[in-house]
Amino acid sequence: MIGILNISDGSTIAMHATLLLSKHKDEPITTAEAAETLKVSAAHLSKVFQRLAKAGIVRAVRGPKGGYLINRPLSEVKLRDVFEAIEGPMKLKPCLLKEPHCGIEGCMLGSLLNNINQQVVQQFDKRLSEL
Repeated sequence: MIGILNISDGSTIAMHATLLLSKHKDEPITTAEAAETLKVSAAHLSKVFQRLAKAGIVRAVRGPKGGYLINRPLSEVKLRDVFEAIEGPMKLKPCLLKEPHCGIEGCMLGSLLNNINQQVVQQFDKRLSEL
């Protein structure tokens, strides 16, 4: 088992790339530069940037000094926005089963899953300005 929290490569790349762009607010970063820094595929990163641009989180700057920039103030961009630009709406499950009908009253894990879900929401609701 790799882990309970399963976040796709695309979302992971998106969150790291967005944080990288946030550290260079006024300097566009090319896909190639970001891919090299993050040690990810430039082709995959290019698709991620396209989705982030479509969501209005980043914008492309054309020209010889072009690349990508954060499109909104850092205080307005949450990690959840970045995640949902790639994955769609965040869906947290209160049960490890596909259907939460195990026939047992109460969860054998107690409040663990609810606590984990709350921590995930708290982390993903952080703004780029807080990271």
